[in-house]
Amino acid sequence: MPQQLISIKEASEFASKLLNKEISDLNISYLIQYGKIQRFNNNGSTLIDIDDLRNYYVSSKRTKELAWKKMLGQDLNWTLSFDKFREKDTTKHVHRLHPYKGKFIPQLVEYFLDTHTDDFKKKTYFSKGDIVLDPFVGSGTTLVQANELGIHSVGIDISRFNCLISEVKLLDYDLDVLEKEIKSLIGLVISYESDSKIKAFDEELFTAINDFNNKYFPSPDFKYKLARNGMEKNYIGAKEKEFLEIYKTLIQKYKVKLAQDEKNNFLDKWYIYNTRKELNYAFELIKKIENKKIKKILAIILSRTIRSCRATTHSDLATLKVPQLTTYYCHKHMKICKPIFSINKMFTRYSMDTLLRLREFSKLKTSAFSSIICQDSRTADIEEETKKINPSFYKLISKQKIKGVFTSPPYVGQIDYHEQHAYAYDLFGFKRKDELEIGPLYKGQGIEARRSYTEGVSKVLLNCKKYLADDYDIFLVANDKYNLYPIIAEMSGMKIVDMYKRPVLNRTERDKSPYSETIFHLKEV
Repeated sequence: MPQQLISIKEASEFASKLLNKEISDLNISYLIQYGKIQRFNNNGSTLIDIDDLRNYYVSSKRTKELAWKKMLGQDLNWTLSFDKFREKDTTKHVHRLHPYKGKFIPQLVEYFLDTHTDDFKKKTYFSKGDIVLDPFVGSGTTLVQANELGIHSVGIDISRFNCLISEVKLLDYDLDVLEKEIKSLIGLVISYESDSKIKAFDEELFTAINDFNNKYFPSPDFKYKLARNGMEKNYIGAKEKEFLEIYKTLIQKYKVKLAQDEKNNFLDKWYIYNTRKELNYAFELIKKIENKKIKKILAIILSRTIRSCRATTHSDLATLKVPQLTTYYCHKHMKICKPIFSINKMFTRYSMDTLLRLREFSKLKTSAFSSIICQDSRTADIEEETKKINPSFYKLISKQKIKGVFTSPPYVGQIDYHEQHAYAYDLFGFKRKDELEIGPLYKGQGIEARRSYTEGVSKVLLNCKKYLADDYDIFLVANDKYNLYPIIAEMSGMKIVDMYKRPVLNRTERDKSPYSETIFHLKEV
């Protein structure tokens, strides 16, 4: 049959109807750019084969669901995959103020906190005016969604940086004043030069990489073929080495210093010399700001910036391996990429993005109380600590008690929660409390680690129960591959009354193998 070629706009409209969700022009352009579908040219216009597009979406959607259920079990609740939502929906407004490994999407929280019912959720558990507790607050997803719904919330975390992320999402700002401060800071950061040669070097390097990639790794047609046929490692290796010689020549020409003199901490090891100089300068400017709210949000913007400016490959950004001080073949973008020599672009981009996200959330934000307690959830006195933060909220908690819990405890031996933000702890000088983490990566997943984890989570629940209403509901999101939660429930004087097993889509790690988690619903025995 002859091909039916359509424009990008027509393709987005077709895909939106096919999937019953919004697919934008940018989504289609992404598929072309990364070789998922083939591009055709017609007098300079980009066209797409409608059958190619249909096959991509149909095979991806249905095949994925069948394959995941085959590997993870037919009890997998695909409704809770929230696969109809785009990334911009699952990272809406303040939920993307700062990267955080291991957070759940807001739609999952909203599903259990809002007042709707369906074939799976048979009753309403929380209503406007209730109080919800998250004893592993992380980046504050539960608290933000609770606020949208008019539900008061308390969050607890042992990590000082986690508490800071959560706090800045929920603070009230004078956004016009914040915008002036942001633009002023951007101007100062951009005008600062630790090395007058860096800008010229980076521009020449960028041009050289662009010319080289257009010649040897053309996009997107080349990537379309690459995605289907693969490429010999010899070709990639040869081109990587070829450009490395160009890079070395430019380094010598501009006399660029790469590594720092010291290797005492994270910031010394993982940042190119000039980048480190710039981030230190920006932090010194932030410290001089008197408005505490503005100082906190600017610190988060800088932290988000320096995370993206680490000297590593794009594909290893989530899990660092070795510092990358040279150009390299990027498996994520399928071309030659380079390390970052200046924070200017990232800082400007994230500053304006943060301002936009805060404005978006301000339109949805309610007057519901929120309290963030930076302590150990096993021992924290919720009422006393809330009394210090907000006496009015303390009175409400004392009167009506906390309706329930929605949280995701750490998974056994998967993440070191302090270490994932090591750059921020080094820069801000926060005290680390790694030894108080429950189930950290460094303790492994052995028998002793599991025993310690089970004991830790149960102690958290026992402490939380002191502040809960009589007919409480607790929802715990966990990947329980060691079947520990029945034991945890028993040790906490609770019973599991329901379980929801959901696929976890849109993971950022390079390991994209099928993965599920279970939402355990617990009540008093």
